[in-house]
Amino acid sequence: MGKQKKELLIIIPAYNEEKTIGIFLDKLKMTGILERADILVMNDASQDNTRGIVKDSGNSVVTGIYHLGYGCGLQMGYRYAQMGGYKYVIQMDADGQHDASNVERILKCLQTPGEGGKYPDIVLGSRFMDESISYEIGLSKKIAYALFRKVIKMVTGREISDPTTGLQGLSSRAFSFYSGYGHFVESYPDANMLIQMLLLGFRVKEIPAVMHAREEGSSMHSGLKPVGYMFLMMFSIIGIWIRIKVFHVDVEETSEKDI
Repeated sequence: MGKQKKELLIIIPAYNEEKTIGIFLDKLKMTGILERADILVMNDASQDNTRGIVKDSGNSVVTGIYHLGYGCGLQMGYRYAQMGGYKYVIQMDADGQHDASNVERILKCLQTPGEGGKYPDIVLGSRFMDESISYEIGLSKKIAYALFRKVIKMVTGREISDPTTGLQGLSSRAFSFYSGYGHFVESYPDANMLIQMLLLGFRVKEIPAVMHAREEGSSMHSGLKPVGYMFLMMFSIIGIWIRIKVFHVDVEETSEKDI
């Protein structure tokens, strides 16, 4: 008999994470999730031993020739999941900030029908809900998060407590859409992608998550970077709103696929 196919793919984008990736993969293994999930590390041309550590752990790794960024790694992972016939994707960071225990909760939520018997397309792991366990964040990030919450509420009518979380679960409907040309902003996918999916009618649910402060390396949003990032994100959100609400791009396509 052939090997039983797994329904979940865990995508982990990584760039120079040799100090954390091995520990994180070990923690995922300890949860027992690998009985039902495959792990794919999208190694974004790391200059350290990230690839070697992942290979030694027995997990799949795709290594880019050029350092193309976080978003590009994610979209390549979505295409891998689509071609591999997976039902669900959970994306996590390689730095250990996303606790391994989140995987089971996110998967359970993806598999639980909501109103009208329909399943979530996107499950967000939130740092800021009542039952969340997280760490203190800086002032610049607090300002950015507050702004994005207001923009999301104004544009979509939804209240999202953690609009920039990278801990997400996706149904095949969601990651297959993301894998298509022009459906995913590779340079800075964040609150803009959440707004896009809400406007297009994808079902989004938020659940409490367990998060840890980064112990090694530096975040891509460290220091004053969130300030500049905030302006870039606002321009992207405006462009998405115009594309969907004015020109109705992708609206008909996604409504036809509503399941």
